[in-house]
Amino acid sequence: MLDTTDILETIRMIDDENLDIRTITMGISLLDCIDSDITRSCDKVYDKICRMASRLVPVGCDIERMYGIPIINKRISVTPIAMLAAANRGDPVKYARTLEKAAKEVGVNFIGGFSALVHKGFSAGDKALICSIPQALSETERVCSSVNIGSTKAGINMDAVGLMGNIILDAAKATADKNCMGAAKIVVFCNAPEDNPFMAGAFHGVGEPDCVINVGVSGPGAVRSALTKCPDGDLTEVADIIKKTAFKITRMGQLVGKAASERLNVPFGIVDLSLAPTPAVGDSVAHVIEEMGIEICGAHGTTAALALLNDAVKKGGVMASSHVGGLSGAFIPVSEDAGMIDAARSGDLSIEKLEAMTAVCSVGLDMIVIPGDTPPSTISAIIADEAAIGMVNSKTTAVRVVPAIGKKSGEELEFGGLFGSGPIMKLHNDRSSEKFIARGGRIPAPMQSLKN
Repeated sequence: MLDTTDILETIRMIDDENLDIRTITMGISLLDCIDSDITRSCDKVYDKICRMASRLVPVGCDIERMYGIPIINKRISVTPIAMLAAANRGDPVKYARTLEKAAKEVGVNFIGGFSALVHKGFSAGDKALICSIPQALSETERVCSSVNIGSTKAGINMDAVGLMGNIILDAAKATADKNCMGAAKIVVFCNAPEDNPFMAGAFHGVGEPDCVINVGVSGPGAVRSALTKCPDGDLTEVADIIKKTAFKITRMGQLVGKAASERLNVPFGIVDLSLAPTPAVGDSVAHVIEEMGIEICGAHGTTAALALLNDAVKKGGVMASSHVGGLSGAFIPVSEDAGMIDAARSGDLSIEKLEAMTAVCSVGLDMIVIPGDTPPSTISAIIADEAAIGMVNSKTTAVRVVPAIGKKSGEELEFGGLFGSGPIMKLHNDRSSEKFIARGGRIPAPMQSLKN
């Protein structure tokens, strides 16, 4: 039975607390677009995306009007393009241009899946696609890229880790005149999920249906507002408040996902429970942590507070929907979170503290701006550290760092929109990890991999 109080509270969350659906993402399989001729393959890719997603944006807008729920982004994820490139050995940049053309035709904000899965080694098409990423992202606006370099079952492919340090730096250089945006559209994963609706890491996994609708929610502002009503409660009460709020947020996501599924005649996949912040005031995960009693995000106790938040969000969300997935937890993207930006500017939030926080939240080192003269081996070492946390803890971790070409720590890089602005964080660039990265090979899978 519908509770009038709950309905009014949800309306207030939307009006006053920045609650929204961050994305409706349509996943589309391109396996039937594989062809030995790349031109024919690209034609098939374009035709299928335009056919399947032609109504995605209009339906999303109709749902916004019907329910009064803001839907910030409409997106598409596709089969990792390296799988298509393997069949023809053509220039993968042609696929990127095709994805861009299709994304513009159907009107989506982003399209993800210019991706490769190389956690156990490179197969045909993988290296060609990875090496083409800087050019592909410099020539497109809406295409996003991801590479999975490790997993709990396989270990970490250090040859791929070493390569990605150079690729990220090259992507930043290739888009230096666009605030290094190319690097902001690359995610390097360990244990990448196949149903993630969030960019830049979304791709449509081979175990997914031919087409599916996945939803990503927001809600840090709603969680913080709920906690203001309990200034002196103990942490058990705090956890209960977060669970109840996450339940309401997820129910809204489920409602939107099912409505989109029915209107588009496409299966409903999952709701991703991740609290996705924005640079807007009042929409910050860092501010939720501070509301719990940490003076500023990054102070001692931050990791424990984030662990509580992440766990409570999951517990509340799984009660609201039978189909949850993606990343599901709490994002901590520095440039996209007003509280994180302030903490990084003041020096209270360091990259070392962020790395510790990633051990207990849903993803990893996200949207961190680093000095433009950072060596590729240092970027690779950052990826290796983060992948090790994911591998050993059987969780998804990721790295999305942006080398600010021509800038140093203490300066800022302005992206605009949901990407926000990034204080350039200090790294240990005076200490080399080059020999470690140059060894290559694989870091073996941990004991946790032997679960059978």
